[in-house]
Amino acid sequence: MDLFIGVGLAIAGYFICDGLRNYQNPTEKSFFDYFKKNDQRELLAESSVHHFLGITKEEARVLIQEHPDIPHVKLNGQVYFSKTKLREWIKE
Repeated sequence: MDLFIGVGLAIAGYFICDGLRNYQNPTEKSFFDYFKKNDQRELLAESSVHHFLGITKEEARVLIQEHPDIPHVKLNGQVYFSKTKLREWIKE
């Protein structure tokens, strides 16, 4: 029980300090804009996309092979997926 209270206080402290730091010069319009902005910059490696989709590695491999239209980026021979674009593609 004490662990949950400690973790909750640590998270609350982080968000309060972050809010005070940006009080005079806010960049996000709302609390959720902060997460949208950070989510757009985050790329998933091809080897970890199965965690994001909640499927097995084999299912992810088959999905990627069968659907070459999945939005992705190749950097230095590695394939990466944007979380936001992958989420949009799944909704379609």
